[in-house]
Amino acid sequence: MCDEFTEADLDRAGLPVRRRAFGALIGAGAVASMLPAAACAAGSVKGRDVTIATDDGTADAYFTAPGEGRHPGVLIWPDIRGLRPAFRQMADRLAGEGYAVLCVNPFYRWAKAPVVYPGHDFDDPGVRDALFGYLRRFDRATVQTDAKAHLAFLDAQAEVDTGRGIGTAGYCMGGPMVIYTAALNPGRVKAAASFHGASVATDKPDSPHLLIPETQAGFLFAIADNDDQKDPQEKVRLKAALDPRPEWHEVEVYKGAMHGWCPPDGRAYDEAAAEKAWGRMLELFKAAL
Repeated sequence: MCDEFTEADLDRAGLPVRRRAFGALIGAGAVASMLPAAACAAGSVKGRDVTIATDDGTADAYFTAPGEGRHPGVLIWPDIRGLRPAFRQMADRLAGEGYAVLCVNPFYRWAKAPVVYPGHDFDDPGVRDALFGYLRRFDRATVQTDAKAHLAFLDAQAEVDTGRGIGTAGYCMGGPMVIYTAALNPGRVKAAASFHGASVATDKPDSPHLLIPETQAGFLFAIADNDDQKDPQEKVRLKAALDPRPEWHEVEVYKGAMHGWCPPDGRAYDEAAAEKAWGRMLELFKAAL
């Protein structure tokens, strides 16, 4: 997961620090310029900033969908750096594939997005301490409080086809959140994708993966190479939970890809691996939604 050990891995790999990335990438167009050409052909989508009432307050989020018609809903849980231009662009790209997408600010209780300000980055100890301070306040109940409101928001939108299942995708800390979301409402959440998810399958009695039998979702777990090296049994635990189920599922270690390889504004971004993971998510959504 994202921590000082992950930063050390990136140092050893010789990947440059992308300082001031958040200041430079103010607009979605700047982020789009970092994506492969095929990723920028999102078609006609319409996005808007939204607010969502939860039992704990008012969450800020970004909702985007094709300009016409009704489509399966997808809830995106961003990584620890939160809702920002990179994730807005990723949400628009997914909307261009025919989905109505909600990307949320998971830290709304303490800060509005963006929670990382221009001129700062994850390699700054102060930034890291603040983000992990937020993260330590999360548990399953907190996530499911939010997921309940976010799923209800999706189902209330004219662009969402409520006759089809909802998907969810999570990055880094969002990995456990997709499992909690699928377990909260098995009748609605039919697909869950985790990319370099943090602690999705531990040896603890409250490990998120133990909830998988309570769900009806297809699952994709795309695991970073260095995460697998730290806990090689995680993939084994995941397969043990998934293999007996009839739903679509895939567990893969992305060899050579470091934790955080999917968001295009990250230090670990790996275009080839990110595009592969994106394609596998689309296969999951096609099969399950």
